Amino acid sequence: MYQTKVTVQGTQFLINGSLIYSEDQRTPEKYRGLLMNARFIQGIFDDKEDVSRFNRFGRMFDPSQNTTNLIEALPSWYEKGLRAFTVGLQGGGPCFTTDNATIKNNPFSEDGLTIDEAYLKRLHQLILAADAIGMVVIVSVFYPGQVRAMKNAASIVNALKTVCYVLKEKAYTNVMIEVCNEFNLVKEHAIIGEAEGMSTLIHIAKEASGGMLVGSSGTGGVVNQEVCEASDVVLIHGNGLSRQGFYRLIKQTKGYAPNKPIVCNEDSQAIGNMIVAMKEGVSWGYYNNMTKQEPPADWSITRGEDEFFAERLAAELGLVHKEEHNKFYLQGLEQDSIWHDQRWLRVASLYPETIDYVEFYNNGDYVDTCYVEPFSMHYKWNWMQGAVQVKHTDQWSAKVYLANGEEKILG
Repeated sequence: MYQTKVTVQGTQFLINGSLIYSEDQRTPEKYRGLLMNARFIQGIFDDKEDVSRFNRFGRMFDPSQNTTNLIEALPSWYEKGLRAFTVGLQGGGPCFTTDNATIKNNPFSEDGLTIDEAYLKRLHQLILAADAIGMVVIVSVFYPGQVRAMKNAASIVNALKTVCYVLKEKAYTNVMIEVCNEFNLVKEHAIIGEAEGMSTLIHIAKEASGGMLVGSSGTGGVVNQEVCEASDVVLIHGNGLSRQGFYRLIKQTKGYAPNKPIVCNEDSQAIGNMIVAMKEGVSWGYYNNMTKQEPPADWSITRGEDEFFAERLAAELGLVHKEEHNKFYLQGLEQDSIWHDQRWLRVASLYPETIDYVEFYNNGDYVDTCYVEPFSMHYKWNWMQGAVQVKHTDQWSAKVYLANGEEKILG
């Protein structure tokens, strides 16, 4: 019935019995068996509170069209080497613009015994589209910003079982389950937020789904031995970590799960972290807060960060010729990137490792400096930055200082 079946063999992933990427002889052997992925968490997003507030960025938001747009974009991502993506039943936070506490993106009834059929329809369409082109879908069941809607521990168990029964009934073969995105952030329900409870939920999901691959992620830098031991696939996040910090997390995780596949399914736009992961035999997840998590997301490979990630991934996998020269782009000046007179400016680069630091200027006046990837103005973490107020007289620019002594002016 289905065309794509994902399995694991030790630390590696297989599709239809063959190591992922082994179909192309150009791909280095050390990368075969990885599951390179992206966080497309809002792929079935809705907001029962006020969905009209997401008519912005020059686009109108419609839940069904949002899913259709993602489906239409998947082949271009596959061509660049992406083989999986994470989508959330409770979505994820629009971290720059909208307080998640005001959003109602929860498809479960309060007791967890039923799921909104519209969500299931969109999820089904997405899974089938991914299956048709050879991609894996990581279905994330709970999100800390929405799990507050669940009544108690019993309702959480019910909801998890309900989801897993649906997935089992559909007999999907290209689906993996993430019980909760960053489970340790959940404070309302210990059955999710504590490792012992999460380990129990992982076992429940395995049984209820009929043996699908199951895991659950923690926040950036957080990994728990008990959860690792319960998981089929160990899910980690690289948010907020430097390359060295991410390497340390990988080493710690391998110690807890020496013969299990490790998937980072959320990090940032920091391509440098991707290279660390691939070198260590760990699958990596691209996460772009602005282009891919603020509804209505543009699911295409947009100019700048998306483009450079896709190009770099394809080159590392040997699918395209590796560019000899670096490329740069001052991101955030696009007309459709403004929200309430705010912009989020950053410098995207094909080879960010070659950058020493970046200075930002407005009308020729110095504003800020960033020393670490992904080189954003008002840097907070690699996945988060502060905004700047937009004026019609603004002329923004950036000066890129390369490690070899060269300088580039953007803007």
